[in-house]
Amino acid sequence: MERVLIVSPHPDDETLGAGGYLLKQKKFRNEVFVLNMTHISEEYGYSYERVRIRNNEIERMCEAYKLDDYFNLSLKPAGLDRYDESEIIQKISCVIKKVKPTIVVLPFFSDVHSDHRITFNLCYSCTKTFRYPFIKKIMMMEIVSETEYALQTFNPNYFVDVTEYIEQKIQVLNYFESEVGTHPFPRSEETIRANSMVRGAMAGVKYAEAFIILKSID
Repeated sequence: MERVLIVSPHPDDETLGAGGYLLKQKKFRNEVFVLNMTHISEEYGYSYERVRIRNNEIERMCEAYKLDDYFNLSLKPAGLDRYDESEIIQKISCVIKKVKPTIVVLPFFSDVHSDHRITFNLCYSCTKTFRYPFIKKIMMMEIVSETEYALQTFNPNYFVDVTEYIEQKIQVLNYFESEVGTHPFPRSEETIRANSMVRGAMAGVKYAEAFIILKSID
């Protein structure tokens, strides 16, 4: 049995990048966990109502995916560069040691959003084999609205057929109403479906999600 940990810089990134993969892993009876890095709060200047709505969105997402656990560091959105790195690494390390994932899925290291790049760097530092020997595979996911703007091209070497799961993935994405827009906004149903079709064409299936494998130990 695999234990998959998907690291999301913001709520909804886990769905944008790996929603189909997540659903497929659960169908195979593997355990799936999400580590979310940032979260809105009144402390950060958001209204009580917006925070309540976001908490409800996350709860619905967790229920839809039947996650085995959800960890929320609740750091300031668009503010990861303001924290001491060692402080965040310690929090990440505690989660990884608790979950003991065999597979870790991270954002692309060159995503345009600073929270994504910092998340990758800090989490990748918590995957050293001699400290976390249970991790057997490390992958980067493609997050629409961030990855396509990266200066370095995302060149996937691993594809997951999500044809069976694309509709449920889109349904879960729509839970995050404040993050989803209408085409040509990148976080839209049309864009997600189109990107999945392009990746599917590359893999010889109808819909696919694309990843870059950084390490795989058999």
